[in-house]
Amino acid sequence: MNLISKKQWWTLIVAVAVIWFANLEYRTLIKPDEGRYAEIPREMVASGDWTTPRLNDIKYFEKPPLQYWATAAAYEVFGEHQWTSRLWAGLTGFAGIFLVWFAGLRLFGREAAAYAAMILGSSLLYVLIGHVNTLDMGVTFFISLGIFAFLLAQNEINVNAQRSWMLLAWAGMALAVLSKGLMGLILPGTAIFIYCLVQRDFAVLKRMHWLAGLAVFFLISAPWFYFVMKANPEFFDKFFIYEHYLRFTTKVHDRYQPWYYFIPILLSGALPWTLVMLDTLWRTWRDNVLPPKTFNAARFLMIWAVFIYVFFSISGSKLPSYLLPMFPALALLMGKRMAEISAQTLLKQIVPVILFGVALLVLALNVGKLADTTLQKVLYPQYTSWLVLSALVLLAGLLGSMWMLRREQKLIAIATLSVSSLLFAQIGLSGYNVLAVERSAKHIAAAIAPQLKAGAPFYSVMDYEQTLPFYLKRTFTLVQYQDEMGFGLGQEPQRWIPTVEEFAPVWAAQTEAYAIVPVHAYPQLQKLGLTMQIIFEDSQNIVVKKSQNVTNSTPLSLDGRGVGERVAQP
Repeated sequence: MNLISKKQWWTLIVAVAVIWFANLEYRTLIKPDEGRYAEIPREMVASGDWTTPRLNDIKYFEKPPLQYWATAAAYEVFGEHQWTSRLWAGLTGFAGIFLVWFAGLRLFGREAAAYAAMILGSSLLYVLIGHVNTLDMGVTFFISLGIFAFLLAQNEINVNAQRSWMLLAWAGMALAVLSKGLMGLILPGTAIFIYCLVQRDFAVLKRMHWLAGLAVFFLISAPWFYFVMKANPEFFDKFFIYEHYLRFTTKVHDRYQPWYYFIPILLSGALPWTLVMLDTLWRTWRDNVLPPKTFNAARFLMIWAVFIYVFFSISGSKLPSYLLPMFPALALLMGKRMAEISAQTLLKQIVPVILFGVALLVLALNVGKLADTTLQKVLYPQYTSWLVLSALVLLAGLLGSMWMLRREQKLIAIATLSVSSLLFAQIGLSGYNVLAVERSAKHIAAAIAPQLKAGAPFYSVMDYEQTLPFYLKRTFTLVQYQDEMGFGLGQEPQRWIPTVEEFAPVWAAQTEAYAIVPVHAYPQLQKLGLTMQIIFEDSQNIVVKKSQNVTNSTPLSLDGRGVGERVAQP
């Protein structure tokens, strides 16, 4: 391994940290996930109730509260911002890089650990999910903590050290359960059982420290479940039956995709290390053979990665981020493999990625042709320069690393490609901000906030714009719309209005009120004869107000300029 001084390592770490966290505030929150997972903690802070999660002041039992709590704590300390809403994903993603380094150091040696950390911190899917406000990075970190601690325990001869590592493994699984539900326990447990079957080594189960481990697990995970079920008896059916069993076995969430859905996601998500990954999986299964009854950490990591892929491929619900728990394990295996191969072999596995960089450059120059709507035709060409820059950065990194590999400078080459790949992902993600107006209500909030009267009711008609509550710092009364809030509305039906026909007399009785409605649904309100004054309009939404003293204010368009007076009267 080419030596890098301690100062150079710290320079690399600081550079990666700056690149990693630089754009958490820059980008506008987009719907649905970023709006939802920013708003639930905001409502926790506003209400003071940290037991029962609520979305739009409606009970929301789809996920456990750990990330909500962490984000709410960030709001309390730093304020309610875009960056604080994304901070948990960013921190756990960044910490995951060091977790992989530590596990690699203990399992496979210093060189493999360094490569594994650089690979994980530059893999496309890992970087992207680490900067988007979803629950997937948090649960990936804690599942990885549990798995890696389990591996270290199984490799430990000293009983006391083995027990300590296993207790940490149980704690990691408990925190994973609090992050995203029972998958935090079921997935690692199933992978361990599969390993025992494949390796014919059930002695692993004797080293689990069951009594102390289960005590730690339930001490961490059980209290919230107890208190939330005590406050909400309906929680059990919604969380355990609907959100776990039915989500996996049925198409109830309308996220069904064919069995091959994850193939392109895995291949592109592993970039620029895709060929290294494929080579590693094949070599790990073929060559990594240890004597019977000897714990094989590499074989377990491979079983874990393959199991995660197969598990979610057969699931009735699929999203790209579901593959994320594979990546820390894959990074460890790739780091081990990379430490074993020559610079010239690695060069052959990196050269083909040039084709992806060129394809991205071609796409960037033609991205405007992909637009479907009038708004997209305005926005997509603005994304071109960002994509071109990101493609050029990736190509420069590829060419630079190839040049170094030809000169047998493997470590420096991988560091170069890792940093350039991280920059490539961050530039492309930051550039997406020019398209965010299509999937965000930040511009709506900025336009209407000065016109809103405190205490006046605000209705969301036939839709729910996920990001608007966070930016306006308030909730809405839903009208003829349920979606994911249907269960909560069934428990508290007084919190919504089932039809626009029932909404009409409610609106008429108000002296001051506001409503947001999709453009396509606005004619239905006009037909009901509602007195409305448009205060904002863009290609997707219209915001109206009801006031005793109607003023001839000019509604605002997407860019904040007047579009002409339109006052709808019966």
